[in-house]
Amino acid sequence: MTPRPQHARGTRARRGRHRPAGDAGRAVRRGTQALATVVAGGLALGLAVHDGGLLDPPDPHRTRTAAPAADPAPRASAGAEDRGPAPAATPSTAGLAPAGDPRPSLRTPDIPWSTPEELTPPARAGLDLARESTTDPASVWIVVNKALPLQPATWSPPDLVAVGAYQVRAVVQDPLTRMLAAAAADGVRLELRSGFRSYDYQAGVHAGWAAQVGAPRADEVSARPGHSEHQTGLAVDVGSGSRPDCDFQDCFAETDEGRWVAARAGEFGFVVRYTAAGQAVTGFAAEGWHLRYVGTDLVGEMQRRGVGTLEELFDLPGGPAYR
Repeated sequence: MTPRPQHARGTRARRGRHRPAGDAGRAVRRGTQALATVVAGGLALGLAVHDGGLLDPPDPHRTRTAAPAADPAPRASAGAEDRGPAPAATPSTAGLAPAGDPRPSLRTPDIPWSTPEELTPPARAGLDLARESTTDPASVWIVVNKALPLQPATWSPPDLVAVGAYQVRAVVQDPLTRMLAAAAADGVRLELRSGFRSYDYQAGVHAGWAAQVGAPRADEVSARPGHSEHQTGLAVDVGSGSRPDCDFQDCFAETDEGRWVAARAGEFGFVVRYTAAGQAVTGFAAEGWHLRYVGTDLVGEMQRRGVGTLEELFDLPGGPAYR
């Protein structure tokens, strides 16, 4: 009798008993993979929402019905081409320069349209410009031009004194004498050519120029009577002892005397009243020889403020036309 193969039946029995366990393991593995896929998909979706919804700037063309309460403030552009009003700064960012911008940045929350290039430094404390009158002919700060004649037009100073062959106001005598002496000490032959002129004398001077070059040109190089600084006794014309041919000529500015006056007249309270740069303001062509006494205080204030004319300093009218 042939024995039956027990091992075969045992094998089938064992396989039959383990099949359910194997199927369950495979199901668990499939479920785990599916769960991992769902989690990964959720993470990817979350990242996509985060990247697309929070970090990207809002679409300027999209209409928003309501701004969320925690909506971040718009970021100001650091581009130089953007000249529009800057957005209102929050307390935590006001006054800070954009990151990466090496230039210093000044912020003025009260003036949101200002940019650093438009800001100007505060005015420095200086001379009280109301200390002296600019309309009283007896004042050292009197301003006379084509728009501002002397009042009265025939006024003459009562305190004229002589310096050399010419007359000036008493207040001018000492600084003028010291200036001439200082020039001589420097080897410069600075000489007086004109001082005070009366109303009638100035009328003759202007008429002579008009006859020579015509009335329009005469108004550029010579003041009408009542509009001349010489009538105040505070103005002088100087000349060159080394180049007298340049007296009352443009070439005076190139002489030793002209260069000395341009550099040092202010030390004695004089300004070169008529310059090429200021012609549109003063109304007169450049005269490097025409010096006006205003005092060292006012010269210093003009230098501090960076202005070259009395009209600009006192904010007074001027210009090329008589009024």
